[in-house]
Amino acid sequence: MAYDLEPGALPTEVFKALGDPIRWSIVTQMAAVDELPCLALEDTLPVSKPTISYHTKILHHAGLISVRKEGRNYFYTLRRDALHQALDSLWELAPTPRPIVGQQKGYVRSATRQADAAGRATAGRARGRAAGPGSAGAGASRRRAAADSAEEAVVLTW
Repeated sequence: MAYDLEPGALPTEVFKALGDPIRWSIVTQMAAVDELPCLALEDTLPVSKPTISYHTKILHHAGLISVRKEGRNYFYTLRRDALHQALDSLWELAPTPRPIVGQQKGYVRSATRQADAAGRATAGRARGRAAGPGSAGAGASRRRAAADSAEEAVVLTW
């Protein structure tokens, strides 16, 4: 059964499309740029041009990429909204508190960890003031603040 799934792609089609290592590589390359020329895929993937065409067709039918043709060249763009829709469908299966996404690139922190980090930072600043700027308490506070600002990842477990 052939689907031409654009905006409302089925989550099963999206996950099937992402399940292949070559297609996953294509999607990760597209995620790094706004628009990816087909020639870049030919240089970075260990497969032939017809195989690249086959994989991009599957990604397009799943609604994950959009294709633009200019002359003889093809340009691909990742449809991030389709990825978000697939993830939303996955979150509906196992409803838990959703992570809070910060303004920094790729920074994700869960709501409980954010509250814990805010409490530790406040306590660390209070200890740092009480001990003085040159004491060991201030150094521990700075180390704790640096650890709190490190990137965290959300792990889905079922």
